[in-house]
Amino acid sequence: MSLDRRTVSEADFPDWLRAVGTGFLRSASAPPPEEEVAVRLAHTDLSRLQGVFDAGRCVATFRSFAQELTVVGGAKVQADAVTAVTVSPTHRRRGLLSRMMATDLAAAKERGDVVASLIAAEYPIYGRYGFGPATWTAEWEIDVPRAGLDPRAPVPSEADGGRIELVDGADVRKLGPELHGRLAARQHGVVSRDERWWQRSTGVDVPSFESWTEPFYAVYRSADGETDGLIAYRADDHWGDGKQPLNKATVAGMLAVTPAAERALWHFVCSIDWITTVRSGYRAPDDVLPLLLPDPRAARIVTQADWLWLRLLDIPRALEARTYATEAALVVDVRDATGLAGGRFLLDVSPSGASCVPTTRDADLTLDVAELGALYLGDESPVRLAALGRLDEHRAGAAATADAVFRTPRRPWCPDVF
Repeated sequence: MSLDRRTVSEADFPDWLRAVGTGFLRSASAPPPEEEVAVRLAHTDLSRLQGVFDAGRCVATFRSFAQELTVVGGAKVQADAVTAVTVSPTHRRRGLLSRMMATDLAAAKERGDVVASLIAAEYPIYGRYGFGPATWTAEWEIDVPRAGLDPRAPVPSEADGGRIELVDGADVRKLGPELHGRLAARQHGVVSRDERWWQRSTGVDVPSFESWTEPFYAVYRSADGETDGLIAYRADDHWGDGKQPLNKATVAGMLAVTPAAERALWHFVCSIDWITTVRSGYRAPDDVLPLLLPDPRAARIVTQADWLWLRLLDIPRALEARTYATEAALVVDVRDATGLAGGRFLLDVSPSGASCVPTTRDADLTLDVAELGALYLGDESPVRLAALGRLDEHRAGAAATADAVFRTPRRPWCPDVF
């Protein structure tokens, strides 16, 4: 029987959820309970759900939703956020993902989305669809006794008139969106959070089928009372045989928009009584956290991997949306096997703005649209891509020029998974 790819209907939705659970190894073959179906359906746009069905049974899933992405310089572009991508183990290698991805990207292009975004569960999958790893992430584990912090010393915030306060979930829902907006205005790689995100992350209306442990929340307020930082963390309860505390604090999220807030919040969480280990949660790979400690060796990296992947859908709009620190002109030939976004473009940039227009001039560089996605937020080096054979340089020095054009002083960071 032929496989039927279609937009998911309300009647299909329970089986679609079952297939998602199967694909991510989260549940057995039974559909989820009616309560779970109802809760998830209330917050789902069915028009952006796809499924592939074999004899009426869902065997592949795909979802997208609207998202905003902060690019270099603070502007935001509309993104087609891709998630819930699965193919059941019985139906692999039949091109099901390719069919769903082609349908979704064509719709995103038609809508006018500038990029598509995703968090890749597996590295090798998405390059063939034009996605490149645009941000990376790192997580540190801090040996608090070794760090050299004096728990009796005042938290750094006190020296400049700032203070740290413990707050609750209601405070976070009130203060968090504005703080996140300030971060998104300055940190490239940040993606949008809607009201539902803040509710779920603070335990509002947690359904019975989801477990929830309330974290501790603390905010940093500057001397003028401005909330410049927020941290959420959970702690375990582990004591050694000698009745000594061996507790670990795991940071669920930390946002800071000033160096003072960042320093104060990390010092705070590393100075809590009984906490001997701190897990940082996912941070930018160039996060300053280790260097805030008297002994940076007390922080060891436990995770370092690709994170946010981007696929450019409108190259002129994407490249004109971000800012550039140098003045240069490049002719870039972008290959795109799908025909969605390829072409040869003259990119003319300066600190005052950029233009990107089609051209027939000889190319300085040739690269795949996936490699352009990796370069877009400034995290990858064109020189390194050339050394890897993933970028062709047709004019001597063009890769070095592109490096100066695209790279940024600090690496991009996406705090969220979706």
